[in-house]
Amino acid sequence: MIQLLGIAGVVAAVFGGYYATGGQMGVILHALGGELVVIAGGGFMTLLIANDGAGVAKVMKAFGVVFKGPRWKRGDYGDLLCLTFLLMRVHQKEGAAKLERHIEKPEDSAIFSRYPNILRDAPLCALLCDTFRTISLNNKDPHRVGEMMESTIEKKFHEDMKPAKALQTVADAFPALGIVAAVLGVIKAMGSITEPPEVLGGMIGSALVGTFLGVFLSYGLVGPMAARVKAIREEERRLFDVARAVFTSYLENLSPQICVEVGRQGIPSALQPSYNDMETQLREASRTKSDGGGEET
Repeated sequence: MIQLLGIAGVVAAVFGGYYATGGQMGVILHALGGELVVIAGGGFMTLLIANDGAGVAKVMKAFGVVFKGPRWKRGDYGDLLCLTFLLMRVHQKEGAAKLERHIEKPEDSAIFSRYPNILRDAPLCALLCDTFRTISLNNKDPHRVGEMMESTIEKKFHEDMKPAKALQTVADAFPALGIVAAVLGVIKAMGSITEPPEVLGGMIGSALVGTFLGVFLSYGLVGPMAARVKAIREEERRLFDVARAVFTSYLENLSPQICVEVGRQGIPSALQPSYNDMETQLREASRTKSDGGGEET
């Protein structure tokens, strides 16, 4: 994984450069344990102070997100567009009553079951079903429905961003905690002021390791991890924004095919299926039986 390579590279560059210029690793290694207790332990305690138990658990899971990357892949965007296309076709051709069979119990829907990644994501599945339910109740104002969807998406995004903000809070605390560790080390050195210069020098050097570790952990590790989690959550939000674009286009009386194209245009370039690929997926989806009672046409 590129993130593991980055972490190894940061450690190698910092400590390798220090050693290459004549730095003594023994001083750092001697002080490392105690300084880490002060800095890392204090940082974890700030995390506990600033968050509840559920928030801390989400932060722990966020470390896995750093290495796994965004949940949604290229195929998931195509699946979303095919799913909404089929549901819009059902609504247009067979009416709200037939559509209700799919959105009331999506786990039993032959259409939803063809796209298991979408079905397994409870917030996304709920957004799709709730929006179609709103449309079936004759709320067809694209602006109001769009605002409703935006509010739901923003709420989820705000919740998803909490671990990134918590990690950034810890990263911001590390330099100050490093100074605390350094001050404690200086206090310890001053208590041994009668010792020979070489002993005092070693003690002061060990104290400065605290400042180094605080800055290193903040800007070399935890800060970049927080930025990575934020970027992942922002990318994952795009799938929800694509769904909103499709729905608002549908409520503007555009055909399902045009609605899908509007959604496709909003997909990030690296994940965007081509026009021809999307057309192929839609044709294949339309030929597949949706409910056991015939083929989509």
